[in-house]
Order: sequence, then structure tokens, then C-alpha cells
Amino acid sequence: MKQVLFITYYWPPSGKASLYWPLAIVKHLPQFGWQPVVLTVKEDSFTQTDASFTKDLAPNLKVIKSKTYEPFKIYKRFTGKKTDDQLIASETISTSNRSLTHRISIWLRMNLFIPDARIGWYWPAVAAGSKIINGENIAAIVTIGPPHTAHLVGKKLSKKFNVPHVPVFIDPWVDIVYYRNFNRNRVTLKIDNHLEKSVMENAKSVVFVTNTMRNDYLNKYGFFADKSKVLYWGYNEDDFKRITVDKEDRGNKVLVHAGNIFSYQNPRNFWKEIKKKKESGETINIKFIGTVDPDIKRTISKEGLDDVTDYLGFLPYYEMLKEICEADFLLVCATEPRHVPGKLFEYIRTGSPVIAFGDDNDEVKKLLKESNSGMMFKYDESGEEFFKNYDKLVPNPNYITQFDRKKISEELSKILNTI
Repeated sequence: MKQVLFITYYWPPSGKASLYWPLAIVKHLPQFGWQPVVLTVKEDSFTQTDASFTKDLAPNLKVIKSKTYEPFKIYKRFTGKKTDDQLIASETISTSNRSLTHRISIWLRMNLFIPDARIGWYWPAVAAGSKIINGENIAAIVTIGPPHTAHLVGKKLSKKFNVPHVPVFIDPWVDIVYYRNFNRNRVTLKIDNHLEKSVMENAKSVVFVTNTMRNDYLNKYGFFADKSKVLYWGYNEDDFKRITVDKEDRGNKVLVHAGNIFSYQNPRNFWKEIKKKKESGETINIKFIGTVDPDIKRTISKEGLDDVTDYLGFLPYYEMLKEICEADFLLVCATEPRHVPGKLFEYIRTGSPVIAFGDDNDEVKKLLKESNSGMMFKYDESGEEFFKNYDKLVPNPNYITQFDRKKISEELSKILNTI
């Protein structure tokens, strides 16, 4: 069996949603002739822990964890936070926080840490990866980004040892969506674009998790058209088999949003629609799982929905999965046309009606339409039509099974077999 070095920043016991895809792929790849060796970080600054993920790790899986040097401890001191305070992603890049220390920290992060704030992992990861390749018969390298520092590690090891590299892009690199509200100077952008292009040029194949992102990159770098592939984020069928769903009559309907939600994902008129329903006697309880931007909390408060809104914060994965399986409605908010939220596939698999918001996001709209699982609206729309038609949304089970990560793992193995 061939060995593949899998470089991913997020790994159990981290509870970060970014590890769902690599964790499942690593689990299933041996069935298709590839044995992963995982290189990850010892500890990161943001992540809540989720011990349940460790149960999915094969006993014989080799996992090497290297140290890192991150700026977030300095960020905590600089912004007056305590050493043991939990950092929240939506707050560290918030545009509503206008304090001088926050604005300075944002400028430093956007302009000095290239390609991202995880660049302190680069040299320790290269050193650890070199030891792995010297001691194992590694036939390919797969890297998961963001953080896109992982792709730089993969490129360095690929060139050093002449091992083919396959970067997997969960999000774009230079123009990732949360950069759009911040200024990055010309020198920073020039360096970042150079690094991005160098990874593309070196890669034997490039994987994207959305078609729109792939097309966007092809418009920028047409030279890799014949070596690019889309493997959707997907879901784990095995995980759903572990969940016992109890949809007893609760009186009020329940709407769930799972995952972090930022200020630019605020469907303001939707909250007004929920308020109208409440005033007419049709109350919908709202549950947020994950971090919620303060601006969204203020909007919900302004609409008088505090008494029907629960902020559950981080939940272990299987608790989150149970919540979305038991929900009456599921809310998903896309950030931009290239973004297909990972939770969308789990949402569709639950069979519950999905209401989506996103401007000009044809890919999400297409997935919802083809699966007959939901409706999509622009951010300035209220979603009123959804509540008139949700009972007609009956998902096609044969459609969603193509996104089982076991099948996606098989597709990745085919890519690895050809490089």
C-alpha cells in the first residue's frame, strides 16, 4: 500500500469544523490503496476540543505533531485579554470593534503575516515533514488549507524530496472573503500572489471543494486547467447512523444555524420575518451553534427575539449533529459566490427544509434545487416565500449519497493514482 503524507493544521482533539473533511478522508483512504501519515500542529490558539473525534482514528495511524509559533498570545496581551481567554474568530476580525488596539492588531495581521497568522508553523512543520519522508516511503503529499501555510509546507517538502504535491483548497487564498473589509498593502499582496502562484505551478493536481472556486482560480491561473478537480466538502453517512433523532411535538418550530456566523452574513430582513411570525402567534425558536458576531446579536435583540433565541456556543460534533437532525428548519448563510458552506451537505442529509441566504451564489442555489431540500434568497430578502413552501421540500436521498465522504475519498485516491 502506498503512503501519503497528509498535512493538516487542524486535527483531534481540536473541535474545529475544518478538520471534518481531512479526518474522514484519512479514515477511508486505506480502503482505496493509500495509507496516510498525518502531520499536524501540537496546539492551536482558537480551537475548542472535541474528544469524540479521537474515536474515529485508526490505532495504526501515524500522527506527528510539530510545534508552532503563533502571534495570538501577543494579541491577547495587546488587546487586554487574559492568557486563558478563549479567542473567537469572528471577534478577532470584527469590523464593529473600533478600538485602537484592535485596529492595529488587524493591520499587523493582514500585512505582516503572509500568507496567514499560522506562518509560524512553517519551519517546524518542514523540519517534522522532512523527518517523516526520510523515515517513510511517502509517494504523495496532500495539504489542507486554510491555513494556506500548510500549502507552503507541502510545496517545500515536494521540491526538496521530489514528491508530488496535491493542495486542497477549502477556501481561496489571496482574496479569501474575510480580507475584503481590510486593506492589505501592495507589497503584501505581491508577495502573497507570488506564493499562491508558486504552489499552483508546483502542484501535480489541485483540488477545490466548490466548482465556483475552481473556475475563479482558472480565470486567474489558466495553466493548471488540466490538473484541477472538484471534490465537495460532503458529509459522513456513518455519523448519521450514530444519531438517535427525537422530534417530539415541541409546540414551537425550531430553526438552527450551525457554524460560525459573521457580520457580513446577517440576513436582517429574515429576522424581521421571524418577528412578524412571532407577533402573529407563530413563534419560531432560534438556536445558534458556534460563534455569533455581536452585530447579529444586536440585530436579533432589536427585533425583540431575545426570548426565543438560544446561543449554544460550541457543541461537540455529535451533539451538533443531533441538534440539526431534530430541527424543523435549518439556516445557512453563504459568504460569497465561491462559498458552499460545509454544513450544507449535512443539512441536506437531515431531510429538514433548508433556508439559505447569499448574494449571487448560484452553486448553493443549484445544490438546493437539485436535491429539492431548500430555497435560497439574497441577503436583503426576508425569506417569506420559504415559510409558504417548505412543506413541498422533500429531498431526493439518491442525490445526496454522492456526497458521502467515503465516495469522495475514493475520488481522491484516483487522483493520487495518476500523479
